[in-house]
Amino acid sequence: MSRVEDLWERLVRAALRGRRAGGDLYGQPEAGLAANVPSSLANRDIDDILRAADEIQDDDPNVSRILCEQAYSMAQNLDPNSEGRGVLQFKTGLMSVIKQKLAKREGGSIDRSQDIARLREFYKLYREKHNVDQLREEEMKLRESGVFSGNLGELERKTVKRKRVLATLKVLMNVLEQLSKDVSPEEAERLIPEEMKRVMESDAAMSEDLVPYNIIPLDAPSLTNPIVSFPEVRAAASSVKYFRGLPKLPASFSAPATRNLDIFDLLHHSFGFQKDNVSNQREHVVHLLANEQSRLRIPEEPEPILDEAAVHKVFLKSLDNYIKWCEYLGISPVWGNLEAVSKEKKLLFICLYFLIWGEAANVRFLPECLCYIFHHMGRELEEILRQQVAQPASSCVSESGVSFIDQVIRPLYEVISAEATNNDNGRAPHSAWRNYDDFNEYFWSLHCFELSWPWRKSSIFFLKPTPRSKNILKSTGGKRCGKTSFVEHRTFLHLYHSFHRLWIFLVIMFQGLAVIAFNNGNFNSKTRRELLSVGPTYFVMKFIQSVLDIIMMYGAYSTSRQLAVTRIFLRFLSYSLASALICLLYVRALAANTNPTADSIIYRAYVIILSIYAGVKFCLSLLMRIPACHRLSSRGDRWSLIRFIKWMHQIYLVDIHIFYTIISAVWGFLLGARDRLGEIRSLDAVHQLFEKFPAAFMKTLHVPLSNRASIQSSGQDVEKNKIDAAKFAPFWNEIIKNLRDEDYVSDLEMELLLMPKNSGSLPLVQWPLFLLASKMILAKDIAVESRDSQEELWDRISRDDYMKYAVEECFYSIKFILTAILDDEGNNEGKKWVERIYDDIRGSIVNRSIHVDFQLTKLPLVIQKVTALLGILKKDHTPELETGAVKAFLDLYDVMRHDVLSINMRENYETWNMLSRARTEGRLFQKLNWPKDADLKAQLGRLYSLFTLKDSAANIPKNLEARRRLEFFTNSLFMEMPKAKPAQEMLSFSVFTPYYSETVLYSMSELLKKNEDGISTLFYLQKIYPDEWKNFLSRIGRDENSSEMELSDNPKHILELRFWASYRGQTLARTIRGMMYYRKALMLQAYLERMRTGDLEAGINGNESTDTQGFELSPEARAQADLKFTYVVTCQIYGKQKEDHKPEAADIALLMQRNEALRVAFIDVVETLKDGKVHTEYFSKLVKADFNGKDKEIYSIKLPGNPKLGEGKPENQNHAIIFTRGNAMQTIDMNQDNYFEEALKMRNLLEEFHSDHGLRPPSILGVREHVFTGSVSSLASFMSNQEASFVTLGQRVLSNPLKVRMHYGHPDVFDRVFHMTRGGISKASRVINISEDIFSGFNSTLRQGNVTHHEYIQVGKGRDVGLNQIAVFEGKVAGGNGEQVLSRDVYRLGQLFDFFRMLSFYFTTVGYYVCTMALSGVGETIQVRARILQNTALSAALNAQFLFQIGVFTAVPMILGFILEQGFLRAVVSFVTMQFQLCTVFFTFSLGTRTHYFGRTILHGGARYQATGRGFVVRHIKFTENYRLYARSHFVKGMEIVLLLVVYLAYGYHEGGALSYILLSVSSWFLAISWLFAPYLFNPSGFEWQKAVEDFRDWTNWLLYRGGIGVKGEESWEAWWDEELSHIRNFSGRVMETILSLRFFIFQYGIVYKLDVQGTNTSLSVYGFSWVVFAVLIVLFKVFTFSQKISVNFQLLLRFIQGVSFMFALAGLSVAVALTNLSITDVLACILAFLPTGWGILSIAITWKPVVKQLGLWKSIRSIARLYDAAMGMLIFIPVALFSWFPFVSTFQTRLMFNQAFSRGLEISLILAGNNPNTGL
Repeated sequence: MSRVEDLWERLVRAALRGRRAGGDLYGQPEAGLAANVPSSLANRDIDDILRAADEIQDDDPNVSRILCEQAYSMAQNLDPNSEGRGVLQFKTGLMSVIKQKLAKREGGSIDRSQDIARLREFYKLYREKHNVDQLREEEMKLRESGVFSGNLGELERKTVKRKRVLATLKVLMNVLEQLSKDVSPEEAERLIPEEMKRVMESDAAMSEDLVPYNIIPLDAPSLTNPIVSFPEVRAAASSVKYFRGLPKLPASFSAPATRNLDIFDLLHHSFGFQKDNVSNQREHVVHLLANEQSRLRIPEEPEPILDEAAVHKVFLKSLDNYIKWCEYLGISPVWGNLEAVSKEKKLLFICLYFLIWGEAANVRFLPECLCYIFHHMGRELEEILRQQVAQPASSCVSESGVSFIDQVIRPLYEVISAEATNNDNGRAPHSAWRNYDDFNEYFWSLHCFELSWPWRKSSIFFLKPTPRSKNILKSTGGKRCGKTSFVEHRTFLHLYHSFHRLWIFLVIMFQGLAVIAFNNGNFNSKTRRELLSVGPTYFVMKFIQSVLDIIMMYGAYSTSRQLAVTRIFLRFLSYSLASALICLLYVRALAANTNPTADSIIYRAYVIILSIYAGVKFCLSLLMRIPACHRLSSRGDRWSLIRFIKWMHQIYLVDIHIFYTIISAVWGFLLGARDRLGEIRSLDAVHQLFEKFPAAFMKTLHVPLSNRASIQSSGQDVEKNKIDAAKFAPFWNEIIKNLRDEDYVSDLEMELLLMPKNSGSLPLVQWPLFLLASKMILAKDIAVESRDSQEELWDRISRDDYMKYAVEECFYSIKFILTAILDDEGNNEGKKWVERIYDDIRGSIVNRSIHVDFQLTKLPLVIQKVTALLGILKKDHTPELETGAVKAFLDLYDVMRHDVLSINMRENYETWNMLSRARTEGRLFQKLNWPKDADLKAQLGRLYSLFTLKDSAANIPKNLEARRRLEFFTNSLFMEMPKAKPAQEMLSFSVFTPYYSETVLYSMSELLKKNEDGISTLFYLQKIYPDEWKNFLSRIGRDENSSEMELSDNPKHILELRFWASYRGQTLARTIRGMMYYRKALMLQAYLERMRTGDLEAGINGNESTDTQGFELSPEARAQADLKFTYVVTCQIYGKQKEDHKPEAADIALLMQRNEALRVAFIDVVETLKDGKVHTEYFSKLVKADFNGKDKEIYSIKLPGNPKLGEGKPENQNHAIIFTRGNAMQTIDMNQDNYFEEALKMRNLLEEFHSDHGLRPPSILGVREHVFTGSVSSLASFMSNQEASFVTLGQRVLSNPLKVRMHYGHPDVFDRVFHMTRGGISKASRVINISEDIFSGFNSTLRQGNVTHHEYIQVGKGRDVGLNQIAVFEGKVAGGNGEQVLSRDVYRLGQLFDFFRMLSFYFTTVGYYVCTMALSGVGETIQVRARILQNTALSAALNAQFLFQIGVFTAVPMILGFILEQGFLRAVVSFVTMQFQLCTVFFTFSLGTRTHYFGRTILHGGARYQATGRGFVVRHIKFTENYRLYARSHFVKGMEIVLLLVVYLAYGYHEGGALSYILLSVSSWFLAISWLFAPYLFNPSGFEWQKAVEDFRDWTNWLLYRGGIGVKGEESWEAWWDEELSHIRNFSGRVMETILSLRFFIFQYGIVYKLDVQGTNTSLSVYGFSWVVFAVLIVLFKVFTFSQKISVNFQLLLRFIQGVSFMFALAGLSVAVALTNLSITDVLACILAFLPTGWGILSIAITWKPVVKQLGLWKSIRSIARLYDAAMGMLIFIPVALFSWFPFVSTFQTRLMFNQAFSRGLEISLILAGNNPNTGL
């Protein structure tokens, strides 16, 4: 036992000891016992105490023991019975440590007096050891020494050290205070004298900035964070202080010691908001106000005051939805007359609303419910303001105290939760439970006021539903509250119900065109009469719509407004009568017109009625287009009568699928060309246009400068160009440095790409070396070989601009360098020589005698001498080098004097004589100013490079990604974008990323893990990114041939390797690095603009404005960036991951340490045991990195319950959205990336919110995406190109002119306040909102927002790279679109859009999937059957349509996109390459995926979020896995098409020969083959023989394994089969499946009449006899598959029966063939007929599974199903196996799937593997 205790003590001590400074091999910080404090204790002090104990363990173990005892005592007080999760283990471990420490101290008893004395003495020693009194002084000296000095790194270290020391002292002080309470007051006075107390109080005052805060330290003042000194922040913070006129707070209210009271304290006391919610919203409101003030002006008063205009703007923006809600309901806002509301009162209402919103949890999805709550709480606030002493609001008071969350939010949450629980995890029909929209729309009518205030919980609104029965055959009874306004019935009828105008138009157009066609184009009276038949058609279809209105509202009548219900039934009545009347009139009119002599009064009346109706609708439609009439109509909505009659809609133009695909592609191409996209599409264009970049940069991305315009107007072009270049250079250089840090360029490439500062005295612009490389060598050769005149020579050089620039720069630089180096003390012969030479050169140029005065043939010798001199001077000074430099100077002098100069020296005899004498006497050039200045050394090195670079840099950078980024950035400089505001005045924004459990950072084990071929992920990355791997090794100082295993000797290099690999995958680390570029860009912009100096122009134009050294460490720049940018990653289960010690948690903590501005939000689950029951509490928490290397909790806000009631991702976003800040918010998924150069444009993009975009200001700014996974494989390339086509050209047209762009995911930028007051940035109802992103676009549009699209900025995005990943993703999207069909959002958009926008909206959302379904599976089936029926017209039309769909149809947008952005030639090459890589097979296969999941979702539901993994696909996918995934979606349908084609070949095609058949059916065969074999064609190593053998073995094991309880579908066919049937749940779905399955019986009916045995007999008995034969076959099958378990006792009898049956069947068949006309062909035809019949019976049986089970037939059905799957699998597997027999097929497939570099690496790897087994190398 003692050994066990000893081991335990050692384990716990190891956990306690501090190892923060190090970390493990992979760079993850190791945690002490402090990191294991259970969240159920919910106490930050315990963690701080244990950290301090950990910190001082080595200094004094006894003091560490005292701290541990105090922590244990606090834990015991918080949870005396250890009921919380993990508390008992924590206490046990802590007590073990304490006992261990006690055993080592003198004596065993505890004396508190001694402990206090020991703590006091240690406190003094610790202060002395760390020089606490000097820490602050040293830090302040560093801050005052100059923000832009080189001491910034030291400043950071000093700050961290001070914080750590003061944090430890604060813990010691707190523990001393606690321990002093355990002794008498007298003893406490003796042990802690007054002097000691004063010292501790002084230290405590220094540690005020240790109070956790997010961005702005408001709860405790900070002297070290410059953000609190910004005038706008000070003004905003002072505006929320307690002002005169507010009621006093009671004496019981504990006022904060670190700040003054403010209005948040009043609201906190009155309504019982949570403390951290108050702190969070205090900062939120101050942040909003400060940024709004900075947009107006920067206050210059000593005590800044917030402008009333800033408050008014925030007030209107924040409460706009509430104001509109009041207008809609016809009630007065809580403040009455807005003009009479003071600034202070507006602030009160703003603060109240945000406090309600911040604590509303899931109720945030109900924006109008929040309006209702705010309305009543605002009234309560008015009452409180009239009180002398503030009293708690009655609505929030309970027996346990004042609590907003318990009294207001929890009742709402509980009923929402009950309804969400009743949806059976999304399997229940949508009509059976209330979702978020139902709850919210209850507050769209005045009926909501029946809920009263405080809540009247007896209302039916709060009625919780009866739990649903698990038995699917039993309906759930019980009382429940109905749905509101809309019911999402699962039916295809929604397509007509939502878009009835589309279908009416199409039917009427078809009818009209058919009438004209059947009348041979003659437009006579007969044609006109027949055309008027569209009248009855129109009214009948409107009648159908009215019937659907009644049907679709079933389930919502009890909660709907009486006015709406009455309107629906009156519409039904009116269209019933109208359709009957119109039909009657038309029939009578036709009857009257059959008699030529009869009076046609009825016909005329019919025409007049139709004309009046059409005219009225047309006039109303025109009036609604007039803005004044439209506004009048909107105002009229408040009157019931207007709302009652307002159901008329407009009809405009036609917009069908072909228009969108073809015309929109052309229009998008033209729009892109207009916007100047693709003008710079090559590296050559970057080189040619580079000199225009600085001016373009100043025009677009730089803050406008007034003096720049004056310089331009004065004609000083060179000066202007140099200023532009000087401003452009630091940004360009930072872009290049980031490319180097990302390993896209090498050190040499970086040197060539960097641009000089252009801040020196040279009278020209200095361009990067990659433009000038080798130009001097070429110019030298031209000069040496030239026999032309001076003008002709210069003209030849000037033809290449950059050659001219190189010559000019060398000319001026040589003089500048030589003059700076030659000593001017004493004699100045050296400088005079330089000046003399240059004067002579200038004179010769003026006299045009350069050829005469200088021997240009000696120019190489001069350059050689200059280069030698420069080579010496660029090195560090030594006496030997100085001697060599003097000699080099003398050599240069001699060459110039004797070999080059041919001038008449007598003109300057004195100068030359003096130089000659100095040379003879040996004093010439003897004293040199060795270059020490950094700028001079840089210029010297640059000149040396100009003379020595012999190779052209035309291909620099070599990396394709670096080229693409530079091309896009430079191209965007010439595109139209809003002017950039200074960093201090720009809009603030947040970036928001949801994360669950995806990869954060690759571990070494993940990178080195090998697949069955011995290929690891790291090997894969090294092969597809070879140049980046070499650049990485160079960056960390390793040889470029080093292997990954050689890096293991350096933990830092291992960590860098993990990051290198993670930055090339779809990881959270990559996303965070990319998004933090926003902060880096803002810091650079703020740093260079010198906003804090108060003199914008002087600051910008100063000489130091281009010096960016240390900008990332500038406190002011960092504070400015933090005020404008916030990044929140909502890691939903981060708390659980930490508790379970998951590597993801350690990786996230590491990312926080590397990114100080990163904030992580998560849901903390705290379980406690009370009264024998487990109580679970949920908290929404925000943490940041601590200086101790741990998490520091900023806010912890209690939630009313489990926040995940709906879809996970939107719920994850919703809980954390309260921690975001700013005017805008960019939603970023965790598979995205960003680039520094694009981050520079963010402030331009944000100005789009204030730009003119039509009738309404933008609410969502669409941003272009670049899919960065395109280079991984051919599939990834297809997906990348397809996605790129949509996110660029497609969305360009959706935004303008169609105005139907929605939100399709990330990275759009939201108007944050607009959306957070209108339900958030996504919808979360279970299943119906599975595609949560697009619903935010629907919501924004319906609430009068405007979604735009902008392409001058881009964000990276990863996509799935394997076929299975892609299929799962597309299945999710298609299922989401199927759910959209049922949604109220689509219905309302379909009804409210004008006709043109409605058509555009339909064909770009759900209509796309409808057309895909019609033109892939259904269309193909109709096509083949049309051929069988010899309907040539229908066959030709469908064949052409299908060819159009699969071929040119889908390729047009992609081709035009390629041409626009790559150029025609590259576009053609790319497109042809894709065709050779079989992209058409992939796209055809994808059509099947979309069709299957879209149709199945509408019929049965079952759409769900599916994680795709997003990893690298380097493994072979087994045949079984592919079969499971695609059997029902592709293989069954592919087999059906093959069967149809075979039947067509056998019975439907009679003439034209084989070639004609092939031409007619090639598209159908292509579709079938693509659906059957694409998964194996795009499967890595899919055609290797060994893999095929293993796959077959695995396939048979899976097929024959019968499974059982707990067996998954991956292991057993039976388990998989049951899973495949789980989606069939509702009655309507079963009926539709049955109807669809009837098509399989047509085969048998058609084929049996073609048999030879029946001859010419066409009676029904033939068909009946075929069923007898089929029944016999089923009996035989049952005999041969009889259950072995049942037959175990009579095996011999069973085998005898089976043998006899087989003999009889064989004999019967032989007799039939011999004695009748039955032929072998007939036997094969019967198989062809009975196969689909069996499948049809099987499909119907599994559709009605409960009934079949009750009949006892289920096992037989399952046996038949297994047989069909076995047969289908074999038919697919045999061709795969045959191709696997040939080795070259596998090689071809590898090169087809992967790029060439990886293909070579793969082959080499396999060769090296030799005969090793597949499990490893």
